[in-house]
Amino acid sequence: MNELEKIFKGKVVVITGHTGFKGSWLSLWLHSLGASVVGLANGVPGNPAHFDVIGLHKDIKDTRADVRCAKDVEKIIVDAQPDFVFHLAAQALVRDSYTNPAETWDTNVMGTLHVMEALRKLDKKCVAVMITSDKCYDNVEWIWGYRETDALGGPDPYSASKGAAELVIKSQIKSFFSHKDNKVIIASARAGNVIGGGDWAENRIVPDCVKAWSKDQTVELRNPSATRPWQLVLEPLSGYLTLAAAMWGNAALHGEAFNFGPSILQNHSVGDLVDHMATFWKQVKWKDISQSHEGPYESTLLKLNCDKALHHLKWWAALGFEDTVKFTSEWYKAFYENAKDIRQVSLDQIKLYSSTAKQMGLLWAQ
Repeated sequence: MNELEKIFKGKVVVITGHTGFKGSWLSLWLHSLGASVVGLANGVPGNPAHFDVIGLHKDIKDTRADVRCAKDVEKIIVDAQPDFVFHLAAQALVRDSYTNPAETWDTNVMGTLHVMEALRKLDKKCVAVMITSDKCYDNVEWIWGYRETDALGGPDPYSASKGAAELVIKSQIKSFFSHKDNKVIIASARAGNVIGGGDWAENRIVPDCVKAWSKDQTVELRNPSATRPWQLVLEPLSGYLTLAAAMWGNAALHGEAFNFGPSILQNHSVGDLVDHMATFWKQVKWKDISQSHEGPYESTLLKLNCDKALHHLKWWAALGFEDTVKFTSEWYKAFYENAKDIRQVSLDQIKLYSSTAKQMGLLWAQ
């Protein structure tokens, strides 16, 4: 039994956005740790979806509600009487935020507020991790990693909404959760550039590649020279779990914000990512459309400084770039070519990742 299992086994955990890419992986991981998971989402984001292909509805309490509806959010959270809450429900795509800015703001800002308001109704010990994004920072595209104290906000509707969500979290904590008798402990978590099996979102590089290559089609790269500190989906999830576990035993972390990501030295271009993925596929075709493509603004450089997580939580990313690509590619290969039990493939990756983290000395995996 590792440190996470000691904390989460037998606990009730509410996860908003549990049908999404990160939410479904987190739900599966917590279920495997022995937690009783209650999911809150307004539907499954697409077809296929990781939530569906692993049959997650069989393992958890799968409830349907929109975080934009305050009454529904309050009822589900209050009825569940959770020990932990992870808020991931969001409009999570930069390009979609240009098409539907009002929906993006409503979901990401008011949805966050509704979860915070529901937490006020609890009269029991509860740890809540409010997940926003690395794009909550005002990105001026400098070469240094952003720290938790840097300016919030961004030029596009998605980034600005995530910065605003952080302001909601801070305001609510200061206004309603600062009393010494407060039983709800809250922190925010920021991560981005997440890849891994089971992501089929539109206009994201890995899903674009695997969908095209599985049909022997050519994938179009809008900006192959753009660099990102790519991380496997299990990396930030291990950070969220580590943070929640630490908060369970240390109320001094209440009100803090934490970045979770790979080393700032681990920065690779979109072209590098595609080239490394290509080693796992027989038929690979791609072309650079950066000169002809016209679209909304997208940042080319954004890195996080994760020293705070290292210092306070003894957390750091366990995988290098090559292993991150290997985990991701092998999951999709299993799905598209091997017709294996995808739920077991996902569980095996959680087990392998945890084993790797244990060998590297991460405390949560011991």
